[in-house]
Amino acid sequence: MADIAFGIHGHFYQPSREDPISGQIPTERGSEPYKNWNELIYHHCYKPNTDLRNFERISFNIGPTLMDWMEKNYPGTVLEIIRQENGNYEKFGVSNALAQSYHHTILPLSTREDKITQIQWGIKDFQRRFGHSPSGMWLPEAAVDLESLEIMADSGIEFTILAPWQADSTDLDVSQPYWIELPNQKRIGVFFYNRELSTQISFDPLSTVNADRFAEEKILPLFKKDSPNDQPKYFLVASDGELYGHHQPFRDQFLDHLMNGALSQYTIQHTYPALWFRQHPPVQTIRIHENTSWSCHHGVSRWSTGCGCTSLSDWKRHLRIAIDQVAAIVDREFENYLQNFTSDIWRFRNEYWEVLSGETTDEQFIDLFPGLSLTETEKYKIKNLLLAQVDRQKMYTSCGWFFDDFDRIEPQNVVSYAAQSIYWTEIATQKALIDAVIPYFEKIRSQMNLVSGDIILIQQYRRARQHYSITERIKQ
Repeated sequence: MADIAFGIHGHFYQPSREDPISGQIPTERGSEPYKNWNELIYHHCYKPNTDLRNFERISFNIGPTLMDWMEKNYPGTVLEIIRQENGNYEKFGVSNALAQSYHHTILPLSTREDKITQIQWGIKDFQRRFGHSPSGMWLPEAAVDLESLEIMADSGIEFTILAPWQADSTDLDVSQPYWIELPNQKRIGVFFYNRELSTQISFDPLSTVNADRFAEEKILPLFKKDSPNDQPKYFLVASDGELYGHHQPFRDQFLDHLMNGALSQYTIQHTYPALWFRQHPPVQTIRIHENTSWSCHHGVSRWSTGCGCTSLSDWKRHLRIAIDQVAAIVDREFENYLQNFTSDIWRFRNEYWEVLSGETTDEQFIDLFPGLSLTETEKYKIKNLLLAQVDRQKMYTSCGWFFDDFDRIEPQNVVSYAAQSIYWTEIATQKALIDAVIPYFEKIRSQMNLVSGDIILIQQYRRARQHYSITERIKQ
């Protein structure tokens, strides 16, 4: 009999909701009895799934910003997740974990250079934590375009996971991986998850009360459908990882039994995409629908112009326009100054991840970058321009556009990072830049109250000026 297998992929992610200045997550309404949502979900989901060793049995990705938070607050849990993943890697030579682009940016809406930065930072973060390179990469919201896939392939990524409706095919077989042909005779693999199983697990709590029954009634019939007996079949479920214990209580235990006993009486393997990909590489090619995602059937408009999934979402279009204006100014000043010292301007930004990860300091990084020989004043300016680039990346975090209204911490943090990005650029260039972008933020308005984007922008800009000027005086 041909190989038959089943697997679950969990996408674990929380946006970086720390205050841009204090670095602390403020008290958040609705997260009681915990102080914030990260703490609440940690105790509902991340820790229980770690304790149950579910990270050893499933395919998963964990957003780098979430891992940063856990590493600072619960380092023992992070070490245990890594230990569980490393066990698979040592046994099979491939990982059950996937990398993720760094700030959960919607890549099809990004510039090519931003795609490269986000993908490379995500890979470097994975390598630092797990001790080896990733085979696969999760695209935020599974939002896909060919340029992003090409950059991933150039960076050593072998495959990704997409929703079945993202395939440009009327004859899709989700039990098989496929090749996607890319420019310049390149290609990348793709797994399309099973829509029916993924939907039931994600949105039908009654179907996941009993893992044995789910295995018998939902999974087993998939392998009994007519198909060539010699064709290997692998069915993959993809879901929000926080479903298991947070969105649906006790589903961490459901996941544990499903992956550690419910299918044991059948000849169905438990495996994960990287291992199946090595054992059964694709034999067919497929095209994809570009600019699509797994969480919204309106493509990527939810994170740009707004769509029918969120009512009264015109503010999203104005937020995107305003953020793009900030990015254009910050990038212009970055390029204009750095071109005096290096021809590898964007590689310089990409390698700045070494400072973000704590592997080196700003001063060491700038001193050791090839081709740079700088005065202290020049180093100071470049440091601030790099800080502006980091906040500029943060301001594209997808969660800023996901929800209905602007009156939330996620979109307001997007604006706060924009304010800081402008502030750092002003410090470096001694140019007044903030006034040029304020009119764009005035159009961003909450439907719930009177808060608007320009108010948040100006408040955060003033906070930054006050805080960092005091910090500089203390240093002196």
